[in-house]
Amino acid sequence: MIAETIVNNESSEIIRMFYTEFDALIPEHLRESSKGDRAIFPAHLHKSIDDMNEWVYDTVNNGVYKTGFAQTQEAYEEHVYPVFKSLDRIEEHLGSTGGPFLFGNHITEADIRLYPTILRFDVAYFTIFKCNLKMIRYEYPRLHDWLRKLYWDNSELTNFGAFRKTVDFQAVCTGMEA
Repeated sequence: MIAETIVNNESSEIIRMFYTEFDALIPEHLRESSKGDRAIFPAHLHKSIDDMNEWVYDTVNNGVYKTGFAQTQEAYEEHVYPVFKSLDRIEEHLGSTGGPFLFGNHITEADIRLYPTILRFDVAYFTIFKCNLKMIRYEYPRLHDWLRKLYWDNSELTNFGAFRKTVDFQAVCTGMEA
């Protein structure tokens, strides 16, 4: 029976549901459970990915909004510096992974969750939300390379350009102004 009801609207939980809840609808070789260490959320990285997701969400994904919507200078300063401290941390982390992605040679959930914020950073958050202490393209070379790899890759690694195909830069810029 199909209930035709929304069961969740939290993106971090929905992404995890996609790993298993629709397996019966796709060929076995495409299922997360068949990918082993190349999975989006491989067993050996669960804790590392969860740990990174926690601080990245708080200080980067949500941090840009806390900064942009700050009502006082004190609130702005309370949030803007952690954004850049975390971007510095990600930049350093990318130098230690041995691959182009956050946890090596394969895209993980952490890459997927960070991507929208970093993609929007220079074109929207830097100016509109005044997260303007540094720019990704100039001050974060590893993070910039990471972003370019995800955006421009057309191989099976990115599901043949799925990252780029989901981007509408005009909407990013105008949507942020509304």
